Amino acid sequence: MVADSAPKEVFLSHSSGDRDFADRIARLLRRHGVPVWYSSTELLGAHLWHDEIGAALDRCDWFVLLLSPDSIKSMWVKRELYYALEQERLKNRIVPLLISACNHRKLSWTLSACQMIDFTQSFDTGCRELLRVWGIGYRSKGK
Repeated sequence: MVADSAPKEVFLSHSSGDRDFADRIARLLRRHGVPVWYSSTELLGAHLWHDEIGAALDRCDWFVLLLSPDSIKSMWVKRELYYALEQERLKNRIVPLLISACNHRKLSWTLSACQMIDFTQSFDTGCRELLRVWGIGYRSKGK
């Protein structure tokens, strides 16, 4: 799947246990000019975080989901995914990233219909495939 246009803003759904990987993906997207809503950089101390997450879900036009054993156990990841699956505007715009082996069907059986991008073998290959979704060429950090 290649999108017809670059995203206006990507919602990055992840478990707190996957924060290091989420940091890397957020930096990658920003380095390639893709706006990303990422809770670690967008939520400020006194904000009502559940309202901020809801506003971001309403606003973002793509949903990227990090899949790991931690994420499939996360109540918040599940809530975010269910919301995204209900949005017609996000049809064919949910991109699961497999970051470690897990049974993603425990999170949602519908994920099998989405283009899954495998990061378990190579971070660079995963980055290349993710950016290809939007027709963006991958530049490694050193380039």
